[in-house]
Parts: sequence; structure tokens; C-alpha cells
Amino acid sequence: MAVGELIKDLRMARSWSQGRLASEINDAFGTNLDREYVSRWERSKVTPGPYYLRCLSAVLDVPLAVLEGEVKRRTFISDVAATAMAPVVASDLLGVGFSARLAGGPSVDDWEGKLATYGTEYMSLGAADIQRRVSGELVVVQQQLENPRLWSVASRLMTLYAKTFPGSDGAKAVSWYRLAAEAADQSGDDQARVWVRGRAAIALGYEGASLGVADVLADQAMAISDKPSLGLLNAIYGKAHAAALRGDRVTALQLAERGQRVFDKVGSYEQTSDYAVPWWRLNVFRSLLLARLGDERRVVEAQEAARRELPVTLPRFATHLEMHRGLVLARSGDRGGGVAYARAAMEELPPEKHSLTLRLLMEEVEAS
Repeated sequence: MAVGELIKDLRMARSWSQGRLASEINDAFGTNLDREYVSRWERSKVTPGPYYLRCLSAVLDVPLAVLEGEVKRRTFISDVAATAMAPVVASDLLGVGFSARLAGGPSVDDWEGKLATYGTEYMSLGAADIQRRVSGELVVVQQQLENPRLWSVASRLMTLYAKTFPGSDGAKAVSWYRLAAEAADQSGDDQARVWVRGRAAIALGYEGASLGVADVLADQAMAISDKPSLGLLNAIYGKAHAAALRGDRVTALQLAERGQRVFDKVGSYEQTSDYAVPWWRLNVFRSLLLARLGDERRVVEAQEAARRELPVTLPRFATHLEMHRGLVLARSGDRGGGVAYARAAMEELPPEKHSLTLRLLMEEVEAS
């Protein structure tokens, strides 16, 4: 979506006409816009300059960085940009929250069912779609936190919400991961406390973002409990990826071996949930880790193991594996070949299946 389309969507979300938007800007800034000029913006006949971007940011209550980013990228695919819609729908979310409070809200079992559904859908749906839906769920669950078990639900929803932002955006993803950890602590549920921290650590480590935070959250998870669990497994691999990106090969491989031992005790049979780590997904973790370490032979072994069980309904993860191959080529000295290989893998995947993580991975290949 170009910047003009974004302006139109934000305007329509407020039920404003083009003339109304022009009037709002004129009243606030003393300008002399008319409806036709707004129409030219929305039809991408004219691109707003820096001054009018600031005007639009103020009257539409959307961060200036989002509008500037649209001008730069000409696409509305980042989840950071998607959150700009939140102020526009704030009144709707408030209504949802108060209605939930009056009705008592879903039961704990209902919430667990919702989490299971989101865990499955996250594997194939786009982050922006998940983000919009989970924001509404967070407003509802916030009304029910007298029940400690619902702090556990809230913490897992917050973790999922955080994962819809790129980890490099510390103001968004990292702050939500930290808030999720605090919410899990309120639950008194050590399993949830370990899981939200571990999931955050592997998300940040896999993305190669905020590595210090990934380390801290992983260390916290391991300190809470060393009992084998999927949360602990995620924490260990998150820390391993951080070590690999820092060039600490020995630590990365030691952590990977420890992760394998944990997996042998708690690995999942469930194949298509974000709350599961089956054999194929562990090998996706291993594939990227080994690619970052430049171990081409073992990258191929991990990828073959992953492909034997990877569900055909999850083509995005097959693309991850191909891009790992591009990364190891780039790290071995063939940067041009690695970039071309990774880019070709991205292009084979339908654009609607692309994810923030894949785009960050493409940037890592290009920077190798």
C-alpha cells in the first residue's frame, strides 16, 4: 500500500470526508488545502512533503515515522506501521473492553482454546492480521485479571503480540516482551514464566535483534527453572543464536547440544503450533544457527531432517531453510551467490506469505 492509500484508510477509519481532512489540517495549521489536494494525495498523484506529513501525523494521530516510512518504502507491510491504526480504533477497543467487563468475559478454558487457535494460525497468517486481532483480546483479558490464571493467559497473548513487531524495534517488541514477563510473574505459574521469556529469547535471537535482551530473558528463564520444558528449550536456542551472532562458536555449539538434550525429553508431537517445537522446527533453529557459524555440511543435514517432517501447509518455513542456504553461501565467501539464492527463495514464496522475520533474514544475508 502506497502512502496515499494509507492516508485514505486512516481518513475513512475516522469517517471523515476528504473535505473534512483538509479542514482539520487548515484549522490546526492555518493552511489553505482543499478537497482536491487531499484527493491527489490519496490517488498518489502528489506525495506529501515533510511539512504536510507532520500535519497529517497530528490530525490523524499517527506516528510521523509511519508516514515517512510509507514515503520511503512505498508499502504498508511492516507491523510497526500497522499499529498506527490503533489510535483510530481506540473507541472500538474501549467498547469491547467495557462490554467484556459487564458480561464477565470468557472463561479460563475459553481463553486457553483461543490461545491454542492463535498458536496454530500464527504459523501461516500474516503478523498484521494477528496483531489486530490480539490487540482486541488484550483489551478483554485486561478486564479479568482478578484471576491469577488469567495473568498467565495475558502473558502469552502479550508474547504473541510482541512477535508481530520486528525485534529491532526496541520500543515495541522488547517492551512487550518485558511486559509479558512481568505479567507471567503475576500468575505465579513457573511454566508460563519460563515460556514467555524463552519464546522472546528465541524470537529475538532468530531475528538477530536486541541480542542483549535475548540473553537477559534467556538467563532469567533458565534461572527460574532448569526443568526440561519447551520454554527452556526456546531460551537455550535463543541464547545460542545470540552467541553465534557474536562469533562465539564454542558457546553456541555447547548451548545447541544442551538444547538437543532438553528436546529429547520434551519435544512436541504437535506439528503446526507456535506453542510446539517438533523435530522439524528444532532443525529450522539448528539450520540457521549452523548457517551463522558457517558450517555448510551440518546446515545441509539439519535442513534434510527438517524437510522430512515439515508440513506442506507451511511453505514459509521451507523458505526459511532455503534462505539459510543463501546465508551460509554468503558467509563462506560467495556473497553474490548467497544473496541471489536467498532472494530467489523469497521470490518463490507468494508475497502474502512473507513475514517480518524473512525480511530481516534477507537483510542479514545481504550484510554478510
